[in-house]
Amino acid sequence: MARIAIVGVGAIGGVVASLLQSTGKHELVLCVHRPLRELVVETPSGPMRIDATVITDPAEAQAVDWVMVATKVYDVAGAATWLNRLCAKGAPVAVVQNGVEHRERFAPYVPIDRIVPVIVDCPAERRSPELIVQRGPMSLKVSDSAPGGEFVALFRGSAADAMTVPDWVTVAWRKLCHNAAGVLSALVLQPNSVMRDDAIGEVALEIVRECIAVGRAEGAKLGDAVPDEVLAAYRRLAPDGINSLHADLMEGRAIEIDARNGVIVRLGRKHGIPTPYNGMAVALLEAMAKKKTWIHFLMSEVQA
Repeated sequence: MARIAIVGVGAIGGVVASLLQSTGKHELVLCVHRPLRELVVETPSGPMRIDATVITDPAEAQAVDWVMVATKVYDVAGAATWLNRLCAKGAPVAVVQNGVEHRERFAPYVPIDRIVPVIVDCPAERRSPELIVQRGPMSLKVSDSAPGGEFVALFRGSAADAMTVPDWVTVAWRKLCHNAAGVLSALVLQPNSVMRDDAIGEVALEIVRECIAVGRAEGAKLGDAVPDEVLAAYRRLAPDGINSLHADLMEGRAIEIDARNGVIVRLGRKHGIPTPYNGMAVALLEAMAKKKTWIHFLMSEVQA
């Protein structure tokens, strides 16, 4: 049995909590900024009410066996405020976030050998602070290492597809290819169904091709078929599904554009690789994020 703290209980953090609880082996601690009356996760097999200790003040935290950080990338500094007390006895920190820079983000706060980067794939949405809807299975991939194996063991007996992989860099960039294309839904403020449009699909292919070129320069092994595979995967998703970038933009929250598309532009510049499609997506979405009032007005008009 392990005592596990989950820092950040949005869609992904909530599903992680439900999977760990389903093993019947762990004690959970939810680290959040605002009190939670309850947390219910609508899993594919039915609703699950999370039974956990909820704390809202980092000063109240006590040492645990594992920490799982599932905050958005832009809230790393906030997540880090919990780590000093939670990791007082050397707990590993699993970083369950988007992008390809998991270790770099937390290196200022945690010894590098205790950071476990996790690539997560799970269609889930937070309908309210107390309700999360999981639309499909959760995949969790970590590097083939001793801490990685221990992480996978935590989920044994759950429905999670948790595994170690020999080439984490390739897995991370493969996931980034998928996330990068998702910027299009946010730009046009439409759900997954927009990816079935031929013109939008062509732009998605170009965004992914740029991601592949930069990923290869970073050491990822990505084949030429990846763009078509990514587009096909989007077209298989529930047409009314909304990705987290789109949802955050609509709700006026900060957005993870740097971790999804900005990193492609930044590292592309480092390697001398042009990334015009991703560069335009970043510029447009950042401009939209500054016009939150306009976005709320537009969405109200669409819903009316």
